[in-house]
Amino acid sequence: MSNLTITAKYDSKDGLRNVREDLIGVGIESDRIYIDTKEWEVKVAISSTAEPEVTEILERHKPTTIYESKR
Repeated sequence: MSNLTITAKYDSKDGLRNVREDLIGVGIESDRIYIDTKEWEVKVAISSTAEPEVTEILERHKPTTIYESKR
């Protein structure tokens, strides 16, 4: 089980807030979610098993960019 960071960039602060709420709602711990209001990005540190669910949530809010990196 590898660890990933998934980053999604949005074009509104509402998108950032809504993504955070949805991630917490499915059980992602808040200390695993980093919100960068300057860059309008959400970074989520997760295990690879959570990737499909987290990616679906991020995509649901229409990011301008989404990518992942292994840690």
